[in-house]
Amino acid sequence: MLSLLESFRAALAAIRAHLLRSILTALGIIIAVAAVIAVVSVIQGFGNFIGGLFQGLGANSVVIYPHLSRKERLAGRTARVSESDLLAIQHNVAGIRDISPRLYVAQFGGRVAWHGTIVNTQVFGTTSGYAKGQIYPVLGRFITPIDNLQHRRVCVIGHTVIKNLGLPADPLGRYLQVAGQWCRVIGVLKPQGEIFGQDLDNQVIIPYTTARSILGSARKPNLVIQLTVTKASQLKATVARIKQVIARNHRLHGLPTKDFRVQTAQQVTQQFTSILNTITFILGGIVGISLLVGGIGIMNIMLVSVTERTREIGILKSLGARRRDILTQFLIEAVLLSLIGGIIGLILGWILGLIATNLIPGLKAAYVPGWAVALAFGFSVGTGTIFGILPAAKAAALNPIEALRYE
Repeated sequence: MLSLLESFRAALAAIRAHLLRSILTALGIIIAVAAVIAVVSVIQGFGNFIGGLFQGLGANSVVIYPHLSRKERLAGRTARVSESDLLAIQHNVAGIRDISPRLYVAQFGGRVAWHGTIVNTQVFGTTSGYAKGQIYPVLGRFITPIDNLQHRRVCVIGHTVIKNLGLPADPLGRYLQVAGQWCRVIGVLKPQGEIFGQDLDNQVIIPYTTARSILGSARKPNLVIQLTVTKASQLKATVARIKQVIARNHRLHGLPTKDFRVQTAQQVTQQFTSILNTITFILGGIVGISLLVGGIGIMNIMLVSVTERTREIGILKSLGARRRDILTQFLIEAVLLSLIGGIIGLILGWILGLIATNLIPGLKAAYVPGWAVALAFGFSVGTGTIFGILPAAKAAALNPIEALRYE
């Protein structure tokens, strides 16, 4: 133990004696670890933000929407989720609540005007059951059953709509022209931010029956249906039942049985997490190649250090230092250089991640997971050990008499 402590002390003394060279030697490791941590922290921070959005929908949330493969779309087929599907689910599927349709009047380019200012936004109609999770007003109220029953011209808007139209901070009671209809603002949604470049606050929600009347009877509604399963333990069975009911309903209308998709919030979260982890490992692996360069730099400098300290090694051996003592001292020195570089790189990478999240719009707070810290330290120690073995072995193998003669 005393021998190990002495080797550690000697390694620190050697690093301090050549401080500038030691810093330049560790620079490759610092840059490599900083790059890995910065990339991982930004991606994981973004992943946590997205995960929070999905969790806000509720673990038991289910979304049904029209879906066709690319081949089927090219063949001219169209997918449709209709009101009959909504009624079929309501009447034939047990253990569900808060079922609500989403009927898009304009999914991307809906025209909304106020005092001569016109903006494009997302406009859709729904019912009171839609106001769950993170979708709720922080000002005013949401759509009620009475609004739908009486086809009221009312709307709930996001903060981006307020900003783009130049509305006052409290726009309740103001009238906006939505898709050619005058609608009174009754609520303002809670801010949700952006996801994949899409502004979630740039939307106008109106009653479902109002959206139906705006679109007219000539156009059949194509819906997205959202609902909540009452018991989490019954989620899988309920989803299977929903698929069965819609497939049967579509066969009655002569439509293909696979022109819809039923997706849970849990499935979306798992898919996104899987994609995010893959991106993290690929980018981290690419950036991590620089660790190899840093390791080679450490090996080169350590080999130079062995040559410079040949007489010192000869003196140590003549005083009784064993081969393993010399090996341990040089190996500890290489590992310390890598470890110090790893610690500095970790701190620098986290700072770079914070800077990136503040400078790039739409990114949320950087987050460094524990596995990334462990990986950075592991790679640092591993790099120092692997690339320090050869110089340490060379130093330990020196003949003491030849070493003392070295000039």
